[in-house]
Amino acid sequence: MTRIPEGDRNLLEQAIYLPMVLTVLNQDLSLIQKSPFKLKGPYTEWIEETMKVIQKDLSAVKKAMKKQGMKVKRLESDDTFTMYLFLYKGYEEHHNYFNPRLRNGVESLMHHYLYKRFSLSNPFNTKKETR
Repeated sequence: MTRIPEGDRNLLEQAIYLPMVLTVLNQDLSLIQKSPFKLKGPYTEWIEETMKVIQKDLSAVKKAMKKQGMKVKRLESDDTFTMYLFLYKGYEEHHNYFNPRLRNGVESLMHHYLYKRFSLSNPFNTKKETR
């Protein structure tokens, strides 16, 4: 059982996911710059502006974590799981994340930052919307 409340755990998970999203976008930006697109400018600008927003959000996450005495450290990884150490107000917890879950989380955040952020709120909002 975790001692970390859901809101704080979401903050810790943002510290895991947001750098991954930046890595993916950086790799995609590199591919676009090397590709034979006739007009690369709009694509590169779109990704670069998205990366700026993510970097701003990541900075806010890091500030909030520091203020609350929280840290995340990646410990080990294999083909199936990645283990993280959560340091939370003097407590240490190990959390294993299923790699496909990490990939799906990154993909979800990419959807949010590339399109949905223009119409929706925080992707880490745990409340389900009713339609």
